[in-house]
Order: sequence, then C-alpha cells, then structure tokens
Amino acid sequence: MDEARTLEVCVDSIESALAAQKGGAHRIELCDNMQEGGTTPSIGTIALARRLCDIPIHVMIRPRGGGFCYSENEFEVMKMDIQHTKNLGADGIVFGVLKPDATIDMERCAEFAALARPMSITFHRAFDVVRDAAPSLEALIQLGVDRLLTSGQKPSALEGLSLVTELVKQARERIIIMPGAGITHQNISQIMRQAGVSDVHVYGAATVPVAMQSEDARRITDAGQVKSILAAMR
Repeated sequence: MDEARTLEVCVDSIESALAAQKGGAHRIELCDNMQEGGTTPSIGTIALARRLCDIPIHVMIRPRGGGFCYSENEFEVMKMDIQHTKNLGADGIVFGVLKPDATIDMERCAEFAALARPMSITFHRAFDVVRDAAPSLEALIQLGVDRLLTSGQKPSALEGLSLVTELVKQARERIIIMPGAGITHQNISQIMRQAGVSDVHVYGAATVPVAMQSEDARRITDAGQVKSILAAMR
C-alpha cells in the first residue's frame, strides 16, 4: 500500500476542480448535488474536468440522494454511468450499495467493480449507515475495494475517530481507510496521527457572491483553504 499522504478534495463543478488542483490537491472526487451527499455529475462535467485537470479524478456513481438501496432501473443507470466514466478517462469511481437490512449488497457491488476495473474503486459513506462495521469492512476487502471513505459512523470524522482508528487496525493494509467529513486544517493532523491514516477526504469550500440577488449563495472550493489543509497534513 502506498504510504504517501494523499489529500482528496470533493468538488461539484469545474471551477471547484480547478481550484482544488491549484491548491495542491492530489486527487478530486467529482460529483453533483453536494447538498444531497453527492450524485453522479454530467457527462460534460466529467469530460471537461478530465481535459482541464492533471490530477486523478474519481467520479461519484449515485443516481439520487435519499439512501443507498436502488431499484433495478437505478442499478442499470449506475452501470451505464460507470461505463461512460471509464470511457471519458476517469481514474476511479466512488459508490456504495446497500441492502434494505443495512448490509453491503455484495452481488451488485461485485458487478460494479468488475465493470469499473482497471479504475480505482472507493466505497463511500454508505458505510456509515451499515448495521455492523467490522463484518462490512471484511466484505469490502473480499470485494477488492481499494479504499473506504468513512466518518466512523458519526456526523464528522473527528467525532467518529475511535471507529476510524479501529477500522485502520482491522484493515491491516488490505484496504485504505480514508476519513472524511468535517476535516479542516485545524483537526487534520490530530485525525491522521491518531487514526494512522495517509489518505484524507476534505471539502474546503467557501461561500462566494452571486450575480443576482435572487440566486442562492454558491459554495466553491477555495484554493487557499486547500493549501492550508495540505500544509497542516504535512
């Protein structure tokens, strides 16, 4: 396993992707609808991000917000999105599929993984609502997932730090444990040191002015925040 420290920044626009790269991010997670926890970005967004960004791009594969159990039609959409993502030159995908009993949907996840390779595979924070963390981690290892994004089943990674630390010990370098949620330049060093992780997932966005008063405020990745977080993790 690569022990180099990796800062992944979650972005939901081309502007944010470029800001994350400018700030020194090692990788971006590209998604849409951040307020829903992230959904699959458009084909155009993936294509342009790939053209403009030199760093690895991992694309969220999630057809909607509101849970992680999907219908047959949604499952077919996700498979098509994985294929399009691969064709557009993305480096990885990010997904999470559960059964109604809050366990990992092994059959569907295995199908996604087979379709995605040789892209990298991250299982996202669907893990934070699974019924039993330890056997669920073993299931992901069995599937050959490369990394797990988790807040330790708490609202933030700092609050879930004890479980994150346990997962790292359980993983024994068979899978990368990547904490995310609420990580800033103020707490990243503590989280990395205590949990013993090398990959970290952050947001790093700031509210920006809008052109019209009737528009909702926008949050865009701030290159300065990314630089501060990167400096703190060193």
